[in-house]
Amino acid sequence: MFSVLSQSAATIAFLVLGMTIAQAQTAAKSPKAVIELFTSQGCSSCPPADALVVELAKDPELIALTLPVTYWDYLGWKDTLGKDSFAKRQKFYAKSRGDGQVYTPQVVINGAAHAIGSERAEIEKVVNQLAVTGFAAKLALKEENGSLQIRIAPTGSTSEEKAGVWIIPTTRQATVPVTRGENQGKTLAYANVVRGMVRVGDWNGQEATITAQLTALQAPEADGYVVIIQAERPGKYGMMPGAILGAAQGLASR
Repeated sequence: MFSVLSQSAATIAFLVLGMTIAQAQTAAKSPKAVIELFTSQGCSSCPPADALVVELAKDPELIALTLPVTYWDYLGWKDTLGKDSFAKRQKFYAKSRGDGQVYTPQVVINGAAHAIGSERAEIEKVVNQLAVTGFAAKLALKEENGSLQIRIAPTGSTSEEKAGVWIIPTTRQATVPVTRGENQGKTLAYANVVRGMVRVGDWNGQEATITAQLTALQAPEADGYVVIIQAERPGKYGMMPGAILGAAQGLASR
């Protein structure tokens, strides 16, 4: 009796292990879009957009990121999640597009188009328009032996632009009580708050594998990460972000 039970347990364990390995090696489904929300805790118009991105982040076909900016800090409340680098990224997007539009709440979709961050219908319209052509690359992520393997496969679309491969550590959920400024008395909720951006390689449009140390996934309070391939364009003040050519969302970093 003991022998039969042990064999059954071993068989179940083997099957579970096999399923786990198979899942770990399966490439994640390519998302329809990457949505970057530029927001501020000092902006009275931003809470509806923050809440919308929390909802959009639940959609497995979307990667929704929150990038709090700092240029409204003078209004009486310093954004506790804000980074000057996010404000710079937003301004570079505006220069890259050529329209000069910088405001909060603003979403940038696939690095190529923008919309008011609280306008769900407009965001979904742009997402569906961009999804027709899709991304130029599909990414598969695998953590192994202290490193992250990023496997990149072109989808058939071509891009001759110089592109960088970036790891973006995130905090998947965050809440902040605001005690001063335009949102005084409110507790604001956020999804996928960006904690930094680490460039780990280049992409030339061909099939490739890039290996990055797991330390690139780590940042204070980060419990997840996103990998993107993004076109880069030279500008007066440095390389400017262009269209996002591929993306994948990872599990909690370790």
